[in-house]
Formats: sequence, C-alpha cells, structure tokens
Amino acid sequence: MHLSDNVPADAPATADWIRRAPKAVLHDHLDGGLRPATIIELARACGYTGLPSEDPAELAVWFRDAADSGSLERYLETFAHTCAVMQTREALFRIAAECAEDLAADGVVYAEVRYAPEQHLAGGLTLDEVVEAVNDGFREGERRTGGRITVGTLLTGMRHTDRSLEIAELTVAHRERGVAGFDIAGGEIGNPPARHLPAFQHLKRHNCHFTIHAGEAVGAESIHEAVQVCGAERIGHGVRITDDIQVHEDGTATLGHLAAYVRDNRIALEVCPTSNLQTGAAKDYATHPIDQLRRLGFRVTLNTDNRLVSGTTMSQEFQHMVDAFGYGPEVFEEFTVAAVEAAFLPLPERRRIIDEVVRPGYAAL
Repeated sequence: MHLSDNVPADAPATADWIRRAPKAVLHDHLDGGLRPATIIELARACGYTGLPSEDPAELAVWFRDAADSGSLERYLETFAHTCAVMQTREALFRIAAECAEDLAADGVVYAEVRYAPEQHLAGGLTLDEVVEAVNDGFREGERRTGGRITVGTLLTGMRHTDRSLEIAELTVAHRERGVAGFDIAGGEIGNPPARHLPAFQHLKRHNCHFTIHAGEAVGAESIHEAVQVCGAERIGHGVRITDDIQVHEDGTATLGHLAAYVRDNRIALEVCPTSNLQTGAAKDYATHPIDQLRRLGFRVTLNTDNRLVSGTTMSQEFQHMVDAFGYGPEVFEEFTVAAVEAAFLPLPERRRIIDEVVRPGYAAL
C-alpha cells in the first residue's frame, strides 16, 4: 500500500464548523478532565491543601506545564491532585455531571469516560457507591444538556495494583446501569497486561467489553499481549503499532503480522495526539503516526485522553489535525463514525447514533 493513497481532498477546516461537528470520544479520563474552579472549590471543602495554585487560570496552566515533560510517569503524577478531591459522593456526582456538560458543549454526542473506582475510596465510599455516584452524575449531565450527549463509563483497573479482577467483577455487576466496559491503565513499563489475565477471562466469560492501554510507553509487544493474550477489543493509544510497520523509500509500507491483524480485524486504536506528545510517544503533530495509520486503513479514532491535564478538547484535537494534515469534514466524519462503530454499545444504538446524529450533522456542515 502506498502512503499517498486516500489523502483528503476536502478543504481545510475552520474553527466554527469544528465546534459544530458531531464528535465521539472513546478515551477520556474522568480524573483528568475536571474544571480548575471545581478542583479549587472541592479542595477547600474537603481540606486538601496540596494544590499548587488556587487561581483557576494558574491551576490550568500548572497542569498543562506539569504534563509537558515527555514522561508518562511524570504525566501520571498530576492525578494526585484531582483524585484528592474526588472522594465523596457529592464530588463524584458533580464532576461527572460537569464532564457531560463540558463534552456536550464541545459537540460531543457520544462519550465513554473512564475512571478507576479504587482511587476514590479514601472518604469511606464502597466501590459500588463510587460507581453509582458517577453514573448518577452522568445521567444528570445528560439531562442538563437536553439529551444532546450519551455517556457510558469504563471502569479501570490499575496496572500496579492487584484489584483488577475485583474491578472486572464490578464492571459486570453494573453493566446494565451505565457501565459500558472495562480498562486497565497506569504505567506500562514493568506492568504488562497479561498480569491481569484473570480479570480479562472473567469479562470474557460474562460477554463483557474491554479495552487495554497499550503501545504508548511500551512498543508493539505490549499491543501483541493486549490483543493476542488478553483479547482486547480496542487499544488505548496503540500508536507504537508503527514498530511493526516498515515504510520504504518509495513511500510504500509493509505491515508485519501484528499490524496486519490489528488492521484487518478492525481493532480500534484510541489515539490521543496531544497526550502522546506530552508523554513522548510522538515528537510533534506533523509527524504523529495517526495520519500514516489512517491512510493504511486502520480503524483510527481521535480522542482527548485528559482534557485538563493535556489542556485540550475534542475541538482542539480536530484543529491540530487540520493544521498538521489539512483534514476537513470528510475525514472527521470518518473518525467519528469509526469511534461510534467501535463503541461498547448495542449495534442498533450505534446505528441510530450514526444514522440520526453523526451523518446528518456532517451533512449540515
């Protein structure tokens, strides 16, 4: 296949239509997307004194600067501040409702938002109470937006702890009440996905969806383990799949067996460009592998990862892709349809969102 194939022919985007374009996000962390003012208010209410600033604008800049280190480990340290204020039902409910409002205001019509229930127990909540608070908050956010957005949650097990099976069981228990699936996250190095194989086996036995963070800090071997050993339906980030792709001097590319398997089996890549730059998984937008992967036929989805920590929104991610690759509406419709097709939703609901929301929305542009 030649990498010059399928170059978008439509005109470059403008900020106005980007805001109006229907969007779908599959990779967005609840604890990485709080409003700075909300963090400050909740910190005062719970007595947390560790914030680097109590000015909302300054705090937002601090998060972005702290994340711009080029290190995944340093990037993950920023979450100590957000998780510190997410330990009560009231806080979780508020944060989830505001998350839905903020995403809808940015044109997002479908979102899967992930979080680790085990990180919200310091205030005395049980795992079930954490899940119920977040789910209730998202239902309230959907109500406030007049139903313009549908939100499902992904319950995350942390790679460095031993609670993944417990969180997988929690996922199955709540999947009829707003939980769409399961994920594992945290530092990849030294924490391979197969360490959590009992959790994935439990999910498979109960026909429950799951995605796995892989191919961000660790190379293609992490993706291979996530897909072939653990059975992931989607890959969080996954940009290191390029380790299994050889690009020749004439512009053609040869896919290795893993890359071909991921592409041919339509295993979605939850790509988060800005986050990838911050953690060192990519050098800059212009050379980010998302364009190469799209043109080679991978099921690529565009995502935020952490809106506060990365200082981004879906609209800003769209704009970065416009600036880097000249993408226009046709390509973003392609990304959005791919995301909904890969969503952990029943097929009729995916078709409804695509046929009644996404395609009409792009046609109106």
